[in-house]
Amino acid sequence: MMVVMSSPHPGEGDHEQPSAPPSLFSLDSSDRHQELVDRTGMSESDIAQVDALMGALSRLRAAEQELSEASLRYMKLGETDMRALHFLIVCENTGTIATPGAITQALEISSASTTKLLDRLERAGHIRRAPHPSDRRALVITIEPATRASAIRTVGATQARRVDAVRRLTHAERETVIRFLEDMASEISLADAEWIREDPAGARD
Repeated sequence: MMVVMSSPHPGEGDHEQPSAPPSLFSLDSSDRHQELVDRTGMSESDIAQVDALMGALSRLRAAEQELSEASLRYMKLGETDMRALHFLIVCENTGTIATPGAITQALEISSASTTKLLDRLERAGHIRRAPHPSDRRALVITIEPATRASAIRTVGATQARRVDAVRRLTHAERETVIRFLEDMASEISLADAEWIREDPAGARD
């Protein structure tokens, strides 16, 4: 028996599948004309490794951002609040007395912002204020045990997994990674960036 196949409707199957978007971290797509990166002496293999490394850094930043946002939602706190609690945990671990002044310095915020921050955390039951043991003009700030336990069990435990990745490297590999990260931080430092001091509005005139 002959089976008659129906012909497709006009135009069916003619549509091309959408192509994948270009990579944001490919030298060829981001700097096709070598206006930013001189690739003299780099082989195709070298360029492929650079692309892979930049992609890996991007995925790391995305994972850190996702973790940070999840941490803020879980603890129902803002980013500065979380940094303050982290500082209080570090102070507790190291036997350091945490004062409002120390928090101001560590978080690089104003004294007024520190006062509002501490008021907010105290109302939420995350910290307590107590008299300083030797300075009657100062206060000691401590994190409540329940808040510390919750932060350590959830956010802290997830953050600590990064150490597992470090442990899987050899000593020499760690030295290479340290040198690479410090070198990259130095390269993108804004210390010598002239454009940061320019007036964008004036530049368009």
